[in-house]
Amino acid sequence: MNLNDRITIDPEICHGKPTIRGLRYPVEVILELLSSGMTTDEILADYDDLEREDVLATLNYATRLSQIK
Repeated sequence: MNLNDRITIDPEICHGKPTIRGLRYPVEVILELLSSGMTTDEILADYDDLEREDVLATLNYATRLSQIK
């Protein structure tokens, strides 16, 4: 699965916010966890259904958003 394919937007899930693989984990929540100092391993330990690539996709998504002019 491509990193970009891991971030989905569905109006029926989390009010249309970008989420990870259609799960109810908004991208913004994962970014907040990372910015609070949690490591990827700590996040993965707390959320069993997330994968390392999901966290990388979240960072990739944020990077792409920051490049929009």
